[in-house]
Amino acid sequence: MIEYIRGILDELTPAQATIEAHGVGYLLNISLNTYTALQGKSEARLFVYESIREDAWTLFGFATKQERELFLMLISVSGVGGNTARTMLSSFTTAELAGLIMDGNERMLKTIKGLGAKTAQRIIVELRDKVVSLGIAAAPVSGEEAPATLNSEIYNEACEALKMLGFPPAPVAKTVKAILKDEPAAPVEKVIKLALKML
Repeated sequence: MIEYIRGILDELTPAQATIEAHGVGYLLNISLNTYTALQGKSEARLFVYESIREDAWTLFGFATKQERELFLMLISVSGVGGNTARTMLSSFTTAELAGLIMDGNERMLKTIKGLGAKTAQRIIVELRDKVVSLGIAAAPVSGEEAPATLNSEIYNEACEALKMLGFPPAPVAKTVKAILKDEPAAPVEKVIKLALKML
């Protein structure tokens, strides 16, 4: 069991991070929250969850233990896999997501790609009390993000991240273009969060 990986942050995209530790490069699937925490850093420590199946061995990385704990709670719910949980943690901050679950906000949970009404209800029923035990201070959902200069890099990065999350290329390109047309100053994290609600 890998608890965490600490090393040189070799590559970083909104969906993945590669950390080199003792000559080995570890590719970890990350959420947008972890991506934001890692930006501008040359070294990193990520807490790890190992998903081991017959056909794949996948590592998920988290900037905080709380994010990993919430991820583990989410995948314990029937119908929620690793990628769905990561999408949830990319759509909202850990505090926002905890708040939605504690408040029983099924409507907002259903805006997350791949989450139907029944699964959203199951998450609320099964996790409401458990989330409280994490001690996360719930935060209201807000759309405010820091502005950034628009360039083609944001478009490409957002499209690539969404494709890695399993969305088909054509709708991704169309959605990201529409978002950047409306909000040309939006940073890549905001573009991806908005796209996750629209796709």
